[in-house]
Amino acid sequence: MKTLLTRSFAAMAALLLSISAFAGHHGMKKDIVDVAAENGSFTTLVAAVQAAGLVDTLKGEGPFTVFAPTDEAFAKLPEGTVESLLKPENKDKLVAILTYHVVPGKVMAAE
Repeated sequence: MKTLLTRSFAAMAALLLSISAFAGHHGMKKDIVDVAAENGSFTTLVAAVQAAGLVDTLKGEGPFTVFAPTDEAFAKLPEGTVESLLKPENKDKLVAILTYHVVPGKVMAAE
C-alpha cells in the first residue's frame, strides 16, 4: 500500500505540474476545478471534490497547489475504496484526504 501511495503521489505531482504549466502558458484564468473537469483524466477527483463540498473552496482565492490524483491513480486503490469515500457518511474522511493534497502557495516542479 505504501508503494502504491508513493507511485500515486509521484503521478499526481507530475500531472499537477502539467495542468499548471498548461494554464499558465496559455494565459488562462481557470481554477483547478475547471481545469480538472475539462481535462478528462480527473473525473473521480472532481466527483470527490463535489462529494466533499470543496468546490467553492478550490474555486476561491489562492494561490494554492493541488496534487491532483488522476482517475488511473484512483483505480489503483483497493476495490470499493472510492465508492465508500464518496458516501455522505464518510464526508469528513474524504475532506481530510483531499485537503491533504492541497498546499498553500504556488509550488513549481523545481521547488
